[in-house]
Amino acid sequence: MLRTRFLTLFALSTAALDCCAPAPTAAQTSIGFSVRKDVVFTPKNWPTAQLANLYLPQSAKPTPAVLLIHGGGWSGKERRSDMSGIAKSLAKRGYFVMNATYRLTPEWKFPAQRDDLEQAISFMRSNAKEFNIDTSRLATFGYSAGGHLSALIGLDPENGVKAIVAGGAPTDLSFWPDGILTGKLLGGPLKGNEKIYREASPVHDVTSNSPPVFLYHGTKDNLVPLEHPKAFIAALQKHGVEHEVYWIKGRSHILAHVFSARAIPNAIDFLDKHLSNKPILPNTMSPRLRVNHYQP
Repeated sequence: MLRTRFLTLFALSTAALDCCAPAPTAAQTSIGFSVRKDVVFTPKNWPTAQLANLYLPQSAKPTPAVLLIHGGGWSGKERRSDMSGIAKSLAKRGYFVMNATYRLTPEWKFPAQRDDLEQAISFMRSNAKEFNIDTSRLATFGYSAGGHLSALIGLDPENGVKAIVAGGAPTDLSFWPDGILTGKLLGGPLKGNEKIYREASPVHDVTSNSPPVFLYHGTKDNLVPLEHPKAFIAALQKHGVEHEVYWIKGRSHILAHVFSARAIPNAIDFLDKHLSNKPILPNTMSPRLRVNHYQP
């Protein structure tokens, strides 16, 4: 019963509402944009065609780009619609956004999900001229399972990602040694599969050369417990990686996504800073670690 409840809640955890997307503040310019839906971004010989919705801001100059990744427990159906509010907020701030899906369990196991999203990065690079993308300014952004994949893709130096946003993200899959969802993703329990659990856990990919990271997490998240962000923060601190943390006080896993307080505007400010999109007001706190006042 508890495992079934966990599976259902985690798979529904990214059901965001467009009305909850943050509007630009008075100090920010809202930029017009167009949308191209259901663009195939994988090669013709790929196991299955993967789709993305592309958000193209109106700009005379090449723009920074964000690979936006939905959650849903790596399983079930694709959930790009859950991220459309965030996609619009990013596009209004002048970001090209690729709201992409990926192969899902139980049919497809890891590393299929990672491979698909690496193709998304390659697609942006290959089509940079057509979509007016500055490929030197790429970021990943995701929530829940999408936050996990955002960190995993962003921390691989071969992908050339310059900033990572990960909300409600599982960061060490060994914390679920007998989990249903991780078992479907990785082919079984932790015992006997230690190597792939480690390979699929972004906490092990942090190095001193990792890009800056913005984390946000509900303090009452029982689906992705606080040991996940805390382990990731410890790894970032150990290697001296610049990062910011936004704790959403009193929010569960689902509510931290639907009602994320200032997490999304702060995350976009973070991207503005690290992708040189626009100047933002300086923060007087430490440049190596900035957190909101509440900590669990």
